[in-house]
Amino acid sequence: MRQASRFDDTGHWHTTSERWDTTRLNPPNRLWGSNGVTFGPDGRLYVAQFIAGQISAVDPVSGDVDVVVPLDGPVQAPDDLAFGADGSMYITDLTPGRVWRRDPAGEFTLVSDAVKVPNGITCVGDRLFVNEMRSNGRLMEMFPDGGDPVVLTDGLAWGNAMQLGPDGLLYYPHMIANEVWRISPEGGVPELVAKDVDDPVAVRFDRGGVLVVLSRGVAGIVTRIDLRTGARSVVVSGVAGLDNAAFDDENRMFVSSYASGGVTEMHADGRIREIVPRGLDGPFGVTVDLGGTVYAADHYRLASPAGPGEDASGNGDASANVSGNGSASGNGDDNESGGIVTHDLLHFVHGVTADNGVLHLTSQLGDVRTYNPVRKTTRVRASGLSEPTGIAVAPDGSLVVAETGGGRILRIDGTDTVTTLASGLVHPVDVAFDGAQRCYVSDDRLGAVLRLDDGEAVTVADGLGAPQGLVVRDDELFTVETAHRRLRAISLVTGDSRIDAENLAVGLPSGTTPPARHPVPGVPGPPSQFAGLALGPDGSLFVSANGEGSVLRLSRKHAGGDAP
Repeated sequence: MRQASRFDDTGHWHTTSERWDTTRLNPPNRLWGSNGVTFGPDGRLYVAQFIAGQISAVDPVSGDVDVVVPLDGPVQAPDDLAFGADGSMYITDLTPGRVWRRDPAGEFTLVSDAVKVPNGITCVGDRLFVNEMRSNGRLMEMFPDGGDPVVLTDGLAWGNAMQLGPDGLLYYPHMIANEVWRISPEGGVPELVAKDVDDPVAVRFDRGGVLVVLSRGVAGIVTRIDLRTGARSVVVSGVAGLDNAAFDDENRMFVSSYASGGVTEMHADGRIREIVPRGLDGPFGVTVDLGGTVYAADHYRLASPAGPGEDASGNGDASANVSGNGSASGNGDDNESGGIVTHDLLHFVHGVTADNGVLHLTSQLGDVRTYNPVRKTTRVRASGLSEPTGIAVAPDGSLVVAETGGGRILRIDGTDTVTTLASGLVHPVDVAFDGAQRCYVSDDRLGAVLRLDDGEAVTVADGLGAPQGLVVRDDELFTVETAHRRLRAISLVTGDSRIDAENLAVGLPSGTTPPARHPVPGVPGPPSQFAGLALGPDGSLFVSANGEGSVLRLSRKHAGGDAP
């Protein structure tokens, strides 16, 4: 069955290739991340999409998704939203540090830029309140018609989604402190309501006045608190990375997931019904271990496409385990919707490579980590880097990393000592090694693939369209040309090249520009575009189709390789 995606709303987008059979390991993801949710005056559920830099409206009956604020509009990183009494939409623009008003006619005005990391937002009649997601954050009243914000309280340990309670007080979380607090809209002394609440990311009230607290962890915990008695009930939903919730007039709860997008109806006992299926928000880096398990670095998590999925023309099934046994290896993790398994929430992961039972990852916070997916332990190998992206294991066992923002290729040895293999590059994105232990680098701004010879960059192929993902298969080097949405093969023997696949769903939809990145401490902003490429143990290639939220598997149609 064909499914529309954020990349192509017709559902007919498909990869073409004469040399490879292409299958999707998971269906496309229609919602490119989902954060703040609230019902609008028209009865639709409005969804702020931080990763996409856009806002969509979801029909809670049909699941239809309409983009109402596109990603190349004035709002760059929407995280939460609320509607005022006059039908205006108010939006927190997280990393730029702005609050916007969108009036019923669709016109935008800036309410304030005197706020740092604005996140939680709520309207009380025609009054507007915003809090900050940072240490010593503030909760403020803002005035859309002008005037400086009024601080009600500070000292928040990362604020987030908040709401007015039935007692007329504002309830809000301290995410890092695992607490829920409340304060009068007129200010005063804040009061602790509940402590030891699991990772509280959103505070909501159902239609009966029960306090509902969502947790941001991998288990999808929801805690209900009776304010009269203090009694609690806890359910585990399995929706990893819960972000926010909204209740309709019939008291049905709809939740979002910052980690996997989608919109899900959740019952009080934890049962769920998907309105918009969850999926991959990226993916970005992709790798395959020796057992055939596919891992994707998906910005907020480490995930595996688990199948069944669709092939690249919209039909058929595919398995994420490529070792031939026909089942995905999830290491005991719960299988989520959209054919995805979340192994762990590893925030801001971007590149990934498998290495003898562990995974090495780069983070957009500027670090390199080694992660054990069985023990779920992490070792930081390097930090303070500038946008590390692609990562590979060198023949001597060291890690080699493309430091994209610094224009360098770095080596990290077994003692975590960092040395520079090459510098002065334009925008290196990915790295790969051939059988002769030579290192290759893709540079998407230079439009070239390079080989490092004693620290000097030698051009292997140029005139390419923003090459990113890079992998060597036998005596051929493959790269994803994201500007042309195609896979190119380059002979390491002759230097000749050919186009092996076209119409890959990589990069942003045509005619759009990426949202601006405004990193703040602890939050790097929306992820940089990166279409990863990996080689499976059976010789198949795997592409991060980050334009639609899927992983593509390319298998040879004919035995043996055709030299360019």
